Amino acid sequence: MQPSQESQPPTSTPASRWYLGVALGVVLALVVWSLTGRFQAHEHNPNAIPRTIAPRGDLAADEQTTIELFRNASPSVAYITTLAYQRDAFNLNLFEIPQGTGSGFVWDQEGHIITNFHVIQEASGAKVTLADNSDWEAQLVGVAPDQDLAVLSIKAPAERLHPIPVGTSANLQVGQKVFAIGNPFGLDQTLTTGIISALGREIQARTGRDITGVIQTDAAINPGNSGGPLLDSASRLIGVNTAIFSPSGSSAGIGFAVPVDTVNRVVPQLLRHGRVIRPGLGVRIADDATAARLGILGVLIFDVTEGSAAAAGLRGTRRDDQGRLILGDVIVAIDDTAVTSMNDLMTVLDTYKVGDQVTVAVQRDGERLTVPMTLEAVS
Repeated sequence: MQPSQESQPPTSTPASRWYLGVALGVVLALVVWSLTGRFQAHEHNPNAIPRTIAPRGDLAADEQTTIELFRNASPSVAYITTLAYQRDAFNLNLFEIPQGTGSGFVWDQEGHIITNFHVIQEASGAKVTLADNSDWEAQLVGVAPDQDLAVLSIKAPAERLHPIPVGTSANLQVGQKVFAIGNPFGLDQTLTTGIISALGREIQARTGRDITGVIQTDAAINPGNSGGPLLDSASRLIGVNTAIFSPSGSSAGIGFAVPVDTVNRVVPQLLRHGRVIRPGLGVRIADDATAARLGILGVLIFDVTEGSAAAAGLRGTRRDDQGRLILGDVIVAIDDTAVTSMNDLMTVLDTYKVGDQVTVAVQRDGERLTVPMTLEAVS
């Protein structure tokens, strides 16, 4: 038997290489022709000049109004960069790095800047850039997490500060025009327009509390708009842009703003105390989960603070001589407003001021009682 021979690869000849080159050249030529051969050669005109500009005429009245509004309001809008501080692992030097961005606006000529609490919530510091592009290191004056508001302070001279005109949110109407100025996605001094889509909405603050009376708008509000002003057609502040509803994270035509009447009530307290001093009853209450386990619809009073206004008429939870739990009063209404949860109670109390007289309705031993009280200051 003869030994088998290993198969050898076919060898190329000069002729086969020549045919292959010709074929590739034909294919390339066809491709070039398909891209360029469809157009006939055009003779260029060496005398071509720009077209004559058509007369524009006057801008429409609503356009002029919007332009004027932006010119008036934009100097009041600030760009906020939040900072985080890190330490160099080798020489232990402390340095700052940008963490996030948001918007704000000038409140007064003392250098107070209003923004959202969630804009600066986790920051170690912040830098405020005014409309004239000047940068200022910010100090934190105070925060109101339940209203998603914060006040910063910068040491800018008064001539650089342009306080925003303040309006009211009490008489807003669905359908009226609104304007938002802010820094969406870091693009500073951006104007978007729309209308008020709804009033009296509720959104949840980072603390879990409901912010009531919120303005809903279809003006485009995106990440970075938070803390910026929502304006009416008279360039007045009517809200602080604070949230969007969007599955994608970008504007879906549903934005929310904290009403200016809330802002105008909270900011002076932050300037005076650094926190909100709210009216209260002088009681410690059970959380809703505990009340639900006990089958209670309302707000169960755990303790009554000694010497408080509540001490004269409300009862807390206690144990008798045998150690049995004796439930305290259950708050079910403040004046004519029903109360079914802790959030309800805080929300209704936020509509009053310290020193206001209220009537507290409670359930006690199966009976409904009313107790007149004067609201006192609580932190």
